[in-house]
Amino acid sequence: MSNSVYQINKGINKPVEFRGLKAQYIWYLGGGLVTLLIIFAIMYICGINIFFCLFVIVALGTALFLYVYRLSHRYGEFGLMKKIAHKAVPKVIKSYSIHLLKKSLHHEKSF
Repeated sequence: MSNSVYQINKGINKPVEFRGLKAQYIWYLGGGLVTLLIIFAIMYICGINIFFCLFVIVALGTALFLYVYRLSHRYGEFGLMKKIAHKAVPKVIKSYSIHLLKKSLHHEKSF
């Protein structure tokens, strides 16, 4: 039984990864590429020179790849969502009522 033909899947509970891109960044790259395809089609239909269209799309595609890979390496699987959530937390909570302060002080004394 030790020489089994079945391979053990050691990737359980690991994030989905494709060529260095982790988790949601794969979707971001795919959405960006679809957007670039639509931009190319609009430019081509408008009658813009094909070489100019290709130059713009290749430049934007390169920038998209670099940006998404940089985000993936910098923030990891959940880091970008954490950064966005951290921006939503208020820096200061203002209260013009003393009752809340008295209640929190009373709560601390009970411990």
